[in-house]
Amino acid sequence: MRPALDRTAAPLALMALIFFVSAQSHPGPDLPSFTRVIAHFSEYALLAALWSWALAPALGRRALPLAAAISFAWAVSDEIHQSFVPGRDSDPLDVVVDSFGIAAGLWLSRLSARRAAGRRRPTSR
Repeated sequence: MRPALDRTAAPLALMALIFFVSAQSHPGPDLPSFTRVIAHFSEYALLAALWSWALAPALGRRALPLAAAISFAWAVSDEIHQSFVPGRDSDPLDVVVDSFGIAAGLWLSRLSARRAAGRRRPTSR
C-alpha cells in the first residue's frame, strides 16, 4: 500500500497549486477568455489523470470513478472558494469545462492502462 500513498503527492500538489492560484485576486495577465477555458480543461484533465494513476495500484478499475469524484468535488469547491476572493468570481460554467477535462483525463488514463496491459500480456505462438 505504500507505493499508492507515495503517488498521492502528485495530485495533492496540483490541488494545492489550484487552491493557491484561486486565492489570488489577480492570478495573471488579462488573457483572451479561450485561454481560461483551455487552462480549466487542462488542469482538471491532469488532476483526474493523476488521481487515477495514484489510486489504480490499490483500487484497479475502481480508481476511475473515485478519481472523477475527487476531481469534480475539487472543481466545485474551487469555484466556491473563488467567490470569497476579492476580485474573483464564481462561474458555474467553469465547473462544466472542468468536468469535460475530468472526462478527457480519465479517458486518456483508461486508454493508457489498456495499452500498458496489452504490452504486458505474453504473446501466444
